Amino acid sequence: MKAHLVSLAAGVMVGLLYSVMDVKSPAPPTIALAGLLGMLGGEHVIPLVRTWLSSGVH
Repeated sequence: MKAHLVSLAAGVMVGLLYSVMDVKSPAPPTIALAGLLGMLGGEHVIPLVRTWLSSGVH
């Protein structure tokens, strides 16, 4: 979790620096990032359902 927070903080700092320098970010467009977020969420659905079903909760 700590690595995620450090990564997020670094990204925010670079974004602020780009904004101050008036440089366009080379990051992918927001729609691509939304797709990546969906992929990450989708990766966790099957294990989550398996855990839920194996715990006997219906």
